Amino acid sequence: MPNIVDVTYAQSGKSTSTNEFGMRDMQEKAYQKRDAQYLLLKAPPASGKSRALMFIALDKLHNQGIKRVIVAVPEKSIGGSFAKTDLMSHGFFTNWEPNPKYNLCTAGGDKSKVQAFLNFMASDEEILICTHATLRFAFEQIEEEKFNDTLLAIDEFHHVSADKETNKLGNLLHLITRKSTAHIVAMTGSYFRGDSIPVLLPEDEAKFIKVTYNYYDQLNGYTYLKSLGIGYHFYQERYTTAINEVLDTDKKTILHIPNVNAGESTKDKYNEVDTILDGIGIVQYQDKDTGVIFLKRNIDGKILKIANLVDDDSKSREVIVEYLRNMTEVDDMDLIIALGMAKEGFDWPYCEHALTVGYRGSLTEIIQIIGRATRDSSNKTHSQFTNLIAKPDAVDDDVKIAVNNMLKAITSSLLMEQVLAPNFKFKTKLSDDDKPLPGEIKIRGFKQPSSVRVKDILESDLNDLKASILQDDTIIKALPGNIDPEVINKVMIPKIIQKKYPDLSVEELEEVRQYVVVDSAIKNGEIKEIEDKKFVRMAGTFVNIDDLNIDLIDRINPFQKAFEILSKSVTVSTLKTIKDTIELTRIQMTEDEAKVLWPKIKTFVKTNNGKKPDINSIDPLERRMAEAVIFLQNRKREMNSNN
Repeated sequence: MPNIVDVTYAQSGKSTSTNEFGMRDMQEKAYQKRDAQYLLLKAPPASGKSRALMFIALDKLHNQGIKRVIVAVPEKSIGGSFAKTDLMSHGFFTNWEPNPKYNLCTAGGDKSKVQAFLNFMASDEEILICTHATLRFAFEQIEEEKFNDTLLAIDEFHHVSADKETNKLGNLLHLITRKSTAHIVAMTGSYFRGDSIPVLLPEDEAKFIKVTYNYYDQLNGYTYLKSLGIGYHFYQERYTTAINEVLDTDKKTILHIPNVNAGESTKDKYNEVDTILDGIGIVQYQDKDTGVIFLKRNIDGKILKIANLVDDDSKSREVIVEYLRNMTEVDDMDLIIALGMAKEGFDWPYCEHALTVGYRGSLTEIIQIIGRATRDSSNKTHSQFTNLIAKPDAVDDDVKIAVNNMLKAITSSLLMEQVLAPNFKFKTKLSDDDKPLPGEIKIRGFKQPSSVRVKDILESDLNDLKASILQDDTIIKALPGNIDPEVINKVMIPKIIQKKYPDLSVEELEEVRQYVVVDSAIKNGEIKEIEDKKFVRMAGTFVNIDDLNIDLIDRINPFQKAFEILSKSVTVSTLKTIKDTIELTRIQMTEDEAKVLWPKIKTFVKTNNGKKPDINSIDPLERRMAEAVIFLQNRKREMNSNN
């Protein structure tokens, strides 16, 4: 099927060019805020967050009285991003030179690494690199005051959670901000956790200065990469029978197979890998020194180099991971098959296609996976993300899960389309003569931000707020077009915003609500220029941008495109299955009522030449009979699954 999202960029080169200090665009913006005690850096994969941290950390060590720097990463493989780096030859005043002795992202047990951490804290060494786990274990043996005059850098900051009972890293951060003079730099490609728990408590988050670098600026500023596509391919039965329909082995690909607990999994991940390999060709041998699998492709006999990161054998995995870490040429690898690895922090610039089987429960994970393919590299002008998703089947016991996964996958694409689009500035239109400046859209009745708090949310948190909205169950159930748009915009969305930002006043809540609705509606629309006028497509019709008002926009479903995607992507029967499954969650009915209605339903069908009762009928009795049909179908499915 065609892509849901296709974005083309200008290739301006701005995000990859450097200034006189060797800093790229994002790094320069972050460095300008280097004096902040608490700094939150939100920037996409491949924007150079690790080097931005080096610049900031070295300034703090040499100019701000900081005595030591601790860099914590979620997994060992990411530690390589903070290895010794020459910065002086590019114009910076000093180099990043950690002592290899205190790079704890190496082989070995937690006990020895914790001792090394303690030794570092008692030494004159300046830089330590460790995993989140090592930091947590070491923290149990160190008083908070020992972090005075220390810079603590947390990479992939979305791993933190404000839930201090279950998230030790979040609790650690909370205590350090209260009981020490430590500086903190937090870095993430996405601030959205996916489990509705905030990353930081509001009072902690308010302490952070935020630097946000958006995806559009990053990709628009590349030298080689021109376009990005996001698409979905639906299958029935086992995914291994459909994988070759979307796996193009001429493209450098990272293939993520489903977690063994996911509905898409066959529960035998090793057999899945073997089946995928057999579908491509014949394995010739596996190199003992590198772990690379050499496979002869069926279609033309070409030899492909493949990495298997699904294998749980730690020694075998270390060998292939080390090979992947040191790749320098485009021909060093063709296909990487992974499950939980090769996501955040994994660097393979040549990757052209990120192919993922099954819906990922967190938008952060999806963003991280897409980021593996969006590095700028001379071997590609286009990058592609494809999600292979199970198609809902009315007779399937797991139809609810399949429907939920499909809808969440589509909401992910809607969010990514907005994330990848240029930003507009929305202003209040005061009169017909009030003309917008370039990049502005003026809207009658639109409320502009009245406080620093609202401005901060809209400038730094807009995409993360949209992620929270688009992943909310009430919104997902509204995607098939069965909820009045004004109910979505004026009732459902404000409730989600209020839950995320309980400190907002009534006026501030309305300002944020309007901006979210307007931004979503415009970015999910289509803008056309005809002569000197601009038109935006909303709910199937084009509206002159000069005539926009907030009342008109509030009458439009900002996620209308999701329904259009559904209608084009699936058959009529599948769309009905999706709608019926959602309706089932709303239906309040007893078996006794359904039994009473059943004879009436049979009479209705016979009288109407086989037509079943319509859930959208204006006749309340017909609607109730339609609900009874859905209820009884579900009961039958449950009974069959129990037998």
